[in-house]
Amino acid sequence: MIKLLIVDDSNIIRRKIERSVNIPALTVVGAAANGVEAVELFKRHKPNVVTMDLTMPEMDGLETVSALLAIDPGTHILVVSALADKTTAIESIRRGARGFICKPFTDKELNDALIELLEVEVS
Repeated sequence: MIKLLIVDDSNIIRRKIERSVNIPALTVVGAAANGVEAVELFKRHKPNVVTMDLTMPEMDGLETVSALLAIDPGTHILVVSALADKTTAIESIRRGARGFICKPFTDKELNDALIELLEVEVS
């Protein structure tokens, strides 16, 4: 079983991601509204995969990417953000995120990005 943690300050987006994931091996183990909550849930559930928003209160997504990877460098992080500018995408990848999709996204875009991220684990 591959465990997924969803991190986004929007309840609507968290629920959309949860409903959209259509990968049999993937199970949602938690959903966090900010980076501080994400770190707590990450320590508790030890997910393999995290979807990460960038613009959040308390601790933003870039800080959270760094914090989660400091705990487990093998975590696969997919940034899901409305900030479509190249600089932000490059910075999130530089910090260790392994993929980036822009909001709004389709179910297919989300699942394709997660499958691409997980190819190593699923195969």
